[in-house]
Amino acid sequence: MRVRFSLPGALAGVLLAAAAPIGLGLALAAPAQAADVAPELPVERFVLDNGLEVLLSRDTKVPLVAVNLWYHVGAKNEVPGRSGFAHLFEHIMFQGSRNVAEDTFFQYLEGAGAPLVNGTTDFDRTNYFETVPSNQLELALWLESDRMGFLLDTLTQERLDNQKAVVRKERQQSTENVPYGVAEERFFQLLFPGPHPYNGVVIGSHADLEAATLDDVKGFFTTFYTPNNATLAIVGDFDPATIKPLVQKYFGSLPGAAEPPALAVTTTPITAERRTALTDEVELPKVYFGWVTPSAFQPGDAELQLAASVLAEGKSSRLYAELVAKQQIAQSVNAYQYPLTLGSVFAVEILGKPGQSPEALEKAAWTVIEGLRAAPPSEDEVSRALRTWQADTLRGLESLGGFGGKADVLNSYNHHLGDPAWLAKDFARMQAVTPAAVQAAFAQQIKTDNRVVVHVTPAPAAADAGGAK
Repeated sequence: MRVRFSLPGALAGVLLAAAAPIGLGLALAAPAQAADVAPELPVERFVLDNGLEVLLSRDTKVPLVAVNLWYHVGAKNEVPGRSGFAHLFEHIMFQGSRNVAEDTFFQYLEGAGAPLVNGTTDFDRTNYFETVPSNQLELALWLESDRMGFLLDTLTQERLDNQKAVVRKERQQSTENVPYGVAEERFFQLLFPGPHPYNGVVIGSHADLEAATLDDVKGFFTTFYTPNNATLAIVGDFDPATIKPLVQKYFGSLPGAAEPPALAVTTTPITAERRTALTDEVELPKVYFGWVTPSAFQPGDAELQLAASVLAEGKSSRLYAELVAKQQIAQSVNAYQYPLTLGSVFAVEILGKPGQSPEALEKAAWTVIEGLRAAPPSEDEVSRALRTWQADTLRGLESLGGFGGKADVLNSYNHHLGDPAWLAKDFARMQAVTPAAVQAAFAQQIKTDNRVVVHVTPAPAAADAGGAK
């Protein structure tokens, strides 16, 4: 699944290390030629005795292999007062385990010529991935298996305190001290009031991180970071005759555990508008609109993905054409459908020009939004949105690993649908969306009485500084 949205920086998981994805030389269809393309992504799935799911897809175009391990745990699995644990482990998992000395995880992979190593946390899952030369696949499997099985052997109070301090500093840098970071956090707090686990940002709060004890953290790990709560995708130039014995060698002896507790979370529908206004040290006003929408892959999700594109994708989109090009009151516009398990988010963001009021931006943007509620988009608008989605998906599939790469796609479909081979069905799902269906889903979901609105006004000193430039 190639999810097309622009996630606010304060909400995204940390990127611990990054390098450019490796292209596979696929023939990427141009947007105008993508309509009937349904690429094949063959996959074999098997399950070890300990419950670890394994997804295999062989691709020999380049001598590389992507290893992509998804743990089915994210902020949604955290309890009130203990937010940020999944993201905290994203850091701890790179610090060393029984047989991997402290701070050598990256050294091993960089020394082996790995072009891509990373880890991210989301509301619904945590993933760790590396792309390595084919002859270094065994190294990657050893590293991943050692921290899955033996991380707690080296997790001391000192190491925990160190990483808590690192994450708290990161929160300051990514949320509290960046433009609009606090507004983005408040946006999600209004969409999902506590104790809902989507309340706020994935990184958690200072108070919760500081209060976390070593026993708390170890308990979270033994509950969720187990073979039976993980899926390992291996994509690339591996030997089909030896790959299963290799996976068994490194992961087969790790013990399974009790199934994680079932989620006892209810996402309560918004029945009356929620809004707030903030003053921040920024130069430009900004307005956020948000709605809780159907969960990932549920009816309405595809239609809203294309609706977001109609509203704000490119210079011909409705919000750009009206607010940026014609009225010239906005610096930029953005819209996205953010697919999630416990209720997705449809959002519209308007960054205003200097001197504009949030009230004026809201009124102008809502007029455009209402237009899509009142009448279907044109065939051409939906066609452009579809082709953009297809082209972005194909572009991601040029890579074995990384965000939207082949291994990530397999894991995404498997996580949300239990079917890693869902790519062709996803293309069919998107191609089946009609203009009437876009309007129907939009009118049903995007209203005034179920929306969240956040206004951000520049602080006087910031506004003066912006106007003086």
